[in-house]
Amino acid sequence: MDYRYVIVGGGMAADAAAKAARKADHEGNVLVICAESDEPYRRPPLTKGLWNGDDPAKVALHTAQQGVDLVLGDAAVAIDLGARAVALSSGRSVHYERLLLATGAEARSLPLVPVGGPVLAYRHLADYREARKRAGPGKRVLVVGGGFIGSELAAGLRRAGADVHMAFREQAISALRFPAELADAVTNDYRERGVNVHVGTSVAAAEVAADCVAVTLSDGTEDRFDLVVVGIGAAPNVALARSAGLEVDNGIVVDEHLRASRAAPAGGGAAHTDGYLGVYAAGDVASFPWPRPFSRGRIEHEDNAVTMGAHAGREMAASFFAGQPGTGNTASVDVAEAPFAHFPFFYSDLFDNGYEAVGTLDSRLETVCDWRKPYAEGVVYYLEGDLVKGVLLWNTWGQVDEARDLILASQPVARERLTGRLPR
Repeated sequence: MDYRYVIVGGGMAADAAAKAARKADHEGNVLVICAESDEPYRRPPLTKGLWNGDDPAKVALHTAQQGVDLVLGDAAVAIDLGARAVALSSGRSVHYERLLLATGAEARSLPLVPVGGPVLAYRHLADYREARKRAGPGKRVLVVGGGFIGSELAAGLRRAGADVHMAFREQAISALRFPAELADAVTNDYRERGVNVHVGTSVAAAEVAADCVAVTLSDGTEDRFDLVVVGIGAAPNVALARSAGLEVDNGIVVDEHLRASRAAPAGGGAAHTDGYLGVYAAGDVASFPWPRPFSRGRIEHEDNAVTMGAHAGREMAASFFAGQPGTGNTASVDVAEAPFAHFPFFYSDLFDNGYEAVGTLDSRLETVCDWRKPYAEGVVYYLEGDLVKGVLLWNTWGQVDEARDLILASQPVARERLTGRLPR
């Protein structure tokens, strides 16, 4: 079947793009191809609200209700750029005028702990269902990873009544992101809430036996767990783009209008954006130009997925109406949308603590802490030289825009002037 807009991926970026394309173009048909059997849904609740008793039905994004066709449980396996066609695992194929790749990222797994049964590389709604089934009062759970996903999951599983252990290589929870004193305070809070935290530790051995996992940690701990959840980050799903001949570098490389490019020829030369290629990328998988003073990168968070997805949907509609292939028009397609220049924020909940943040949170940078209540409420600034590169708003709300403006201004600032700079 022929579609004006085809979107590969079933996450928040795909949903936002489908809705934006439909709003911009009431006549063009829209198809979302999703490898998951679930319709597009909000992903943050998988490690947050659903463990606090929120209704699972509320995560649905109701994409189909916007006049969008959905293919569920059928993965895109190949793209023919010349024929403008996407082949699916079921054997069918669809043709497109504009194609968006919103293939997201895939959770990393551990070589010693194959995924399956009581072992989850946590990423999808199906993973939540399985974890909920296996975790609860009296159940023993091991969370591998102490970063963004691991820390949220450990808190959620503990709230659900499970006996939770955490194991990670760093010396404190979120040690790669938070200044040492804050990371230590968070780790102590987890321990006080009954989480068994194994710092500086990795999985030395693991064996699935019956419906549990026998694990040996590098600190000598030996135990059997009803559930092992791996939360050690994710890698962008670029295989489909790479096999199609698109440029890939820590994600699908896009320009400021989210257009993908053909990869550079094997013999050398530069990759280029073809105005009539008709392929875009957005969300977790997209490597996009960040606003100055940053260069290029990926962001795996809700604000970015939703904002970029919507922008991509509008871009596809704008470029379709500006110029169509096969009409004899050989000029580059005019892009009606302004360049994508949003600087996303991200957030997290860690038991009773929460934060919003913008920019680079890297504990290797110099930090300036402006606490109203030490480790309970305040602002942390991350500096490279005399420039603010990131801002962490710890239990401090409503300051994201001000923090973003401070970073994007890229102006030298004296450290003593950061105290009280943002309302706490």
